[in-house]
Amino acid sequence: MKIKKETVSAGAATSDNSPTFCRGDYKATLPREARLPINRCNLPAVVLGGLTFQQHPTELLLDGVAELHANLFQRLAAAAPDARAEVFRDYMTVHFQLEWPEKMGFTGQPKGRAKANYIKMIRGWSFDADSREGAVLKGWVESRFGLMPRWHGQPLRDPAGEAYHRYLEMRSQGLYGTNAIEAQLDLVYTYCQFELARRHHGARHVTLYRGVNRLADHEVLEKGSDGHHTVLLNNLNSFTCSRERACEFGDYILAVDIPLTKIFFHCGLMPGVLQGEDEFLVVGGVVDVTLSTM
Repeated sequence: MKIKKETVSAGAATSDNSPTFCRGDYKATLPREARLPINRCNLPAVVLGGLTFQQHPTELLLDGVAELHANLFQRLAAAAPDARAEVFRDYMTVHFQLEWPEKMGFTGQPKGRAKANYIKMIRGWSFDADSREGAVLKGWVESRFGLMPRWHGQPLRDPAGEAYHRYLEMRSQGLYGTNAIEAQLDLVYTYCQFELARRHHGARHVTLYRGVNRLADHEVLEKGSDGHHTVLLNNLNSFTCSRERACEFGDYILAVDIPLTKIFFHCGLMPGVLQGEDEFLVVGGVVDVTLSTM
């Protein structure tokens, strides 16, 4: 995995909530139709989903998560590195009563829905990103970061269209009868960021790869030279840290410098959850990519 360490200042928000960066050429490169006006994070979607954020990332904080679960992160900070994943799993099991659904009021719902926890959602994504579990994860990104999904089995361009209604139906089915699944996903992301900050102190980006059969499968905002393009990604995407692995999924390879703060989950975070593809789940937005052949 190619981690890049940088010392570039990422900037901050001013008192009037307008973003300031170390460059003076900030542009809202995220199209209006790809974002919501509100989210549940410390930066608006137009900022965190734009090209400047990819170049100069900063910390993304979900509203209230670290404060509500301060005890968890105190335990993680005190635990040995090889024990932290188990500390996190134990906390999730107890806090959300994952092994005792009846204590959370699950008496009439189908038992299978009560067991639809964060692990099942991530595994469901790994089998099929356009599944019901995939819709739940994309819906979580939409809610927390304000980035609209652009694809779920087919293009999602019209919020009033049939394709978007189908996505909403699958998302609702995936959420029905579950135990605060989106709150579970909040903790997964926050724990992932906790781990990345400790494993790769001072790093801002990781180079990840995605195999594609044609660039037209993605929303290309601008075509450059020498394989460099500006692309609007789906709001949640699968990448791999292995270029060789990416070659198995397409004739062309997209290489992207992904901000660590855009990583929701990766294969090394909790052993046994994602296996076999060196997979990373990455929050989307506008990015510069390099397209090359195998």
